[in-house]
Amino acid sequence: MTNPSTDSPVVFTPILDRIAQELSVSTRQVTAAVALLDEGATVPFIARYRKEATGGLDDTQLRTLEGRLRYLRELEERRTAILASLVEQQKLTPELEDAIRSADSKTRLEDLYAPHRPKKRSKAQVAREQGLEPLADALLATPALVPEQAAAEYVNEATGVLDVGAALDGARAILIERFSEAPELVGGLRTYVWDQGTIRSAVAEGQEEKGAKFRDYFDAREPVNKLPSHRVLALLRGRKEGILKLSIVLPDDDSGAALGEPERRIAAFAGVTHQGRPADDFLRTAVTLAWKARLQPKLENDVEQRLREMAEEEAIRVFGTNLRDLLLAAPAGTRVTMGLDPGIRTGVKVAVVGNTGAVVATATVFPHEPRKDWDGSIAALAALCLTHKVDLVAIGNGTASRETEKLVSELMDKFPQLGLTRIVVSEAGASVYSASELASKELPELDVTLRGAVSIARRLQDPLAELVKIEPRSIGVGQYQHDVSQPALARQLDGVVEDCVNAVGADVNTASPALLARISGLNSRLAAQIVEYRTQHGPFRRRTELRDVPRLGDKTFEQAAGFLRILQGPDVLDASAVHPEAYPVVQRIAKATGREVPSLIGDGAFLRTLDPARFADDRFGTPTVRDILAELEKPGRDPRPEFRTARFKDSVHQLSDLQPGMTLEGVVTNVANFGAFVDIGVHQDGLVHVSQLADRFVKDPRDVVKAGQIVSVTVIEVDIPRKRVALTMRKAERPAPRPAQARDTGKAQPGGGAQSQRGTRPPARAPQPARQDRQERGPQTPAAAPATAMSAAFQKLLGK
Repeated sequence: MTNPSTDSPVVFTPILDRIAQELSVSTRQVTAAVALLDEGATVPFIARYRKEATGGLDDTQLRTLEGRLRYLRELEERRTAILASLVEQQKLTPELEDAIRSADSKTRLEDLYAPHRPKKRSKAQVAREQGLEPLADALLATPALVPEQAAAEYVNEATGVLDVGAALDGARAILIERFSEAPELVGGLRTYVWDQGTIRSAVAEGQEEKGAKFRDYFDAREPVNKLPSHRVLALLRGRKEGILKLSIVLPDDDSGAALGEPERRIAAFAGVTHQGRPADDFLRTAVTLAWKARLQPKLENDVEQRLREMAEEEAIRVFGTNLRDLLLAAPAGTRVTMGLDPGIRTGVKVAVVGNTGAVVATATVFPHEPRKDWDGSIAALAALCLTHKVDLVAIGNGTASRETEKLVSELMDKFPQLGLTRIVVSEAGASVYSASELASKELPELDVTLRGAVSIARRLQDPLAELVKIEPRSIGVGQYQHDVSQPALARQLDGVVEDCVNAVGADVNTASPALLARISGLNSRLAAQIVEYRTQHGPFRRRTELRDVPRLGDKTFEQAAGFLRILQGPDVLDASAVHPEAYPVVQRIAKATGREVPSLIGDGAFLRTLDPARFADDRFGTPTVRDILAELEKPGRDPRPEFRTARFKDSVHQLSDLQPGMTLEGVVTNVANFGAFVDIGVHQDGLVHVSQLADRFVKDPRDVVKAGQIVSVTVIEVDIPRKRVALTMRKAERPAPRPAQARDTGKAQPGGGAQSQRGTRPPARAPQPARQDRQERGPQTPAAAPATAMSAAFQKLLGK
């Protein structure tokens, strides 16, 4: 036994080296980033204002670094705990310590610790206490021994070994445990199961009808290491719901061989060969039981856990990417908007929101069953639009959405002078917001049922500002979001929201507490303090006044100031992303060029003639000066795209209206590894399989589309019973439209941005999260079908 070396209980430098290698950057960059994170700096702050220190690591690299640092530190903590346990048990040898210190994963670490982990008294432990380990060693070393004769010497009532059979059972238990806890053997077999195993799924007895949405998996096989993440999660959900039975099949399972490959490997490891000697059958049984009773269940669980973790990691990454696209969707801006929260029996809730986001009017109309006050509803909406000069009408996409769209369409036809544009937006999370404490503080005078209409209107004006008020998991964009690790999901989504909010920045004098709370360095408490301070003292005039907010110290100011804007203050730099600490650089530029700071703002032609290196110093290097010059050219630039809307055909309202060959415009609602879902206005998203995204090979759908993007698609096939629509974005070999369906009664979509759309009346959809039914309806791959274009596309998805 040896004591663990005490020079460095947690080996830190190897962690930095490993992260640097994984990110393909230098250890110096990683060291600087880790130091900043440990000091409390946020990822957005480091990415934007500490480029010299990190060598220009961006927010994506920093998020990856942050995650790997968390994992590797947990690994070090576990390594330290294991070494301490082994010292306490007096089981730590130099060889074991070297192996533990070099273990590069939690799985490897636990394999090494397994034989020495304190455990309940197993059969093997009891057998050792009964003195049966020498019998096990003797039979393993000398198979020529007759087991019954050798065991007879160990029969002893005092030790509890009452007969020969009990002695042999104990010796066998010792060997089984020894074989099943050998680290190298376990690791090799785990790799074998991963590389050679096949997942087999079958329908549970009597579940055929109930589990129809999983019928593509009623009798399916696929190699373990080839399963894509969405299929892994679909299989696991099917089993959880009691529809599917899953098993891992190995190559020898159906061969009828006396020993499969795993047993042969165990036998080779233990030196067991069957030569007809007296103890050979005893040893073979120990080998078989080591596999069947111990290792096979354990390793299948390990492999399934690895599959789950990989699938969850990918799904969470996809969810984060889609959320980023939605949060950074184009804002309609300061346009008076009417929000409609559709309902049938309870009526359509109406809220008019002014160009500052303030609620200026609310109402409830009842155009649908049971009242059917269609004309009265149109008149009421027209009056509101005329009185408040409404520009946009945002319609929630839930129950009665299509019927409410028709209502607005007729309103626009009867009153063209109103110049309205209608847009269908997602109402995902609106009900959650309506009943929240935040909503009750923001809209205390409004009934809960009307708050949803306000949220629908505001999320069209500024998706980011409104969606940050909602728990990200309630927005609903992602693969099987309820099936993945919720803490990991929350961590990813919180990071995405933080990155998006800080990429855009916030007007400190108008931003909501929810938006301010996501600014670098701030939290809910400090955000509330800022709002309270500006309420009591009036608008902030300078960034430096933030220091007067109670509990907002120097460190917080450093982290937050660059992301908070003061748009009409005396210092023009306060409206930009230039950090206050770098104002002297701007003054230096102005002095050196003989210009006043305000005159530099927006003069791109002049600023582009300047050499950033000329103004760099020991604190602010060339990368920071380059960013400052770019910011002076377009201060406070918004990274979000220009607002525009999709065009839907007025003649297409439901699945039965679709025909192969129809070309439609739609909005991408969700992007998965196997393709993209597109809302084409029929309450059922169509699927553009990855093979149909472009006239070239596409490895990652996100290279072509993103959530919220407006795309042109052509219908390939419609499966009404299964509510599936196959679409293509390929230009070549699109099916010709059927003559009866060639008419397009939709209105033309004007080009350009938001301002060019006034006075037009196209039905449209804003970038929106996928509705819950889109995410939870089960696999998107059909069972074997005739060789139609649709079935071929879905069979590709299934991997057949």
